Amino acid sequence: MSNLGFALEGAWKVLLAGLILGAGLPAVFALGIRSMAFGAGGDAEVDHAAPHPVGRVVAYALFVLVVLVALMGIIFIVASGFGKTLSFEHIYPTIVDN
Repeated sequence: MSNLGFALEGAWKVLLAGLILGAGLPAVFALGIRSMAFGAGGDAEVDHAAPHPVGRVVAYALFVLVVLVALMGIIFIVASGFGKTLSFEHIYPTIVDN
């Protein structure tokens, strides 16, 4: 019965990672696009609202977050191909030996 417990524990981890990376990153990117529209003046077709610089700053921050997560994924894949691991012991990620 412990094998079933291990399998379910692993399945939950895979499901959580899939939800975060599979649906979470596109959702963050979509929020960035929406913030960019807000930063450009909202719904330009309906009214001519003034641009909001906060929307543009939030959009750029969300885009940077998406790019950093994608780069971390690439670094993780390449590091594991060379027999290394990605460590988050410090504030910034480092590649260390196994």
